[in-house]
Amino acid sequence: MQRALSRPSSPSARTELGDALRACRGAFVGVGLMSCMINILYLTGSFFMLEVYDRVLPSRSVPTLVGLIVLAAGLYIAQGVLDLLRGRILVRIGSSLDEALSPRVFQTVVRLPLLAGKSNEGLQPLRDLDNVRAFLSGQGPSALFDLPWLPLYLAICFAFHPLIGVTALVGALLLVALTVLTEFMTRSPAQEAATLAAKRGGIAASGRRNAEVVVAMGMAGRLAQRWKDANETYLTGNQRTSDVVGGLGAVAKVMRMMLQSAVLGVGAYLVINQEATAGIIIAGSILSARALAPVDLAIAHWKGFVTARQSWHRLNGLLHVLPTQSPLTQLQNPREKLSVEAVSVAPPGEQRVTVSDVTFALNTGNGLGIIGPSGSGKSSLLRTLVGVWKPARGHIRLDAAAIEQWAPDDLGRHIGYLPQDVELFSGSIADNISRFDPSAKDEDIIAAARQAGVHELIVGMKDGYDTEVGDHGSVLSAGQAQRIALARALYGDPFLIVLDEPNSNLDTEGDEALTRAVRAARARGAIVIVVAHRPIGIEGVDMLLVLKDGRMQAFGSKETVLGQVLQRPAPQPIKIVADGGVAKP
Repeated sequence: MQRALSRPSSPSARTELGDALRACRGAFVGVGLMSCMINILYLTGSFFMLEVYDRVLPSRSVPTLVGLIVLAAGLYIAQGVLDLLRGRILVRIGSSLDEALSPRVFQTVVRLPLLAGKSNEGLQPLRDLDNVRAFLSGQGPSALFDLPWLPLYLAICFAFHPLIGVTALVGALLLVALTVLTEFMTRSPAQEAATLAAKRGGIAASGRRNAEVVVAMGMAGRLAQRWKDANETYLTGNQRTSDVVGGLGAVAKVMRMMLQSAVLGVGAYLVINQEATAGIIIAGSILSARALAPVDLAIAHWKGFVTARQSWHRLNGLLHVLPTQSPLTQLQNPREKLSVEAVSVAPPGEQRVTVSDVTFALNTGNGLGIIGPSGSGKSSLLRTLVGVWKPARGHIRLDAAAIEQWAPDDLGRHIGYLPQDVELFSGSIADNISRFDPSAKDEDIIAAARQAGVHELIVGMKDGYDTEVGDHGSVLSAGQAQRIALARALYGDPFLIVLDEPNSNLDTEGDEALTRAVRAARARGAIVIVVAHRPIGIEGVDMLLVLKDGRMQAFGSKETVLGQVLQRPAPQPIKIVADGGVAKP
């Protein structure tokens, strides 16, 4: 997966990024035409000086000078307007690309951990899209559009005199060589800097997520040192890239000034030998400087170009690995059965199998409790049941259809899921319960809260259902967040409700509300699956599944399975411990 993401796309292959840029083809044609006019208008200064020195000064004609000034002013204004419009169009091309791809890139950010595991680029795809947009909206593309006009300026220099043309041509070749050298010298350091930046960001993000543990256990200083070490390494790599680009840029600037002086010197020599006029000295100097300005600008923006190119390749690789999901036929709502057929599960990005050959079936109204020691595969099985992870082998079916036959958004309407690590999103309590459905009805939100036994708790808050939960639900206690997340799982009366240790943060009142909610959901015909770390969590179910080392140890009615577990011979009595498993006291 990681190799596929970093592999550059074939130049001839059609890509989503390429298609998005092709959609802006008309705008690029407009930018190209404007660049044509701008570069022609750039000749204004050279020819103005030529006319002043060769026509106005010898004739001492003030009307001619005034006419030239008015004409040059009009041309300069037109050049400025076109340059302004070109910049604005490029900004809008970048914004158009972002608008076209940002929803798609966000979806890949969400989907990627489910396919490649947690050790992935995180938010890097969004940063890559920002890098591409920033480059398209900056001065870099303007330099690239101006570069093809360099031969025109050189041709005019040759028209002034071959020696002036040769001088400008030598300078142009030297600057082009510097550009090529910049490319080769910055490619490897830029890639290294990007890798180091990701490592540094990972340490910072991990520290933020675990701030309470870090502070409470005195780890802040040591983690700060780790971040400092990673940051110093990143800064060293970044400085290496900046030094190369800055150094070559300085050399290019000095060479351009030297070239301008060289053209002046050559022009003076030609005037002394009466092979050129005085106006050609100044005009040739201005023209040669203008000819090499795009090369100088390209070198100055080369770091941004390299960054954008790397981002472009990463995004193309990512979008290729995670293609747009084709529309699927919308199936009837499931209403009869859940079938698990010889399912084996391996976490995303890993080869290790955590669940092996699990088979069972539940009918409408059944409630299943899953127990087993830590690491037995309970959470892995639940993630697969709700379609978050794909099974390595086997099938999961709702009624007769495998869950892969549903589009994720359609399947989500029929599933209520409460994960082990509860996290609410920034927004109101009502928004979180309704899963941010813009068409949600107030009565449906309140009904879900009542089923979860959290309605009274919510209306007791200052703003009730409109209370903002804050970033990551920070204004709520762990127990309150868990009960609101339970209401979210129950919202819309889903057919399959999967609860992973739903009472881990609940008090006695919350436990009782959970049991009532499970029984109520079963009574209306839902299938409920609960992983519980306390026996009270499985009071509302009628079936029991015991897992150990990823394999089924027992499955059947709760009374029968518990009887089998408790009657197994063992050196010491067996009991169900706090993690919901089977262990010795």
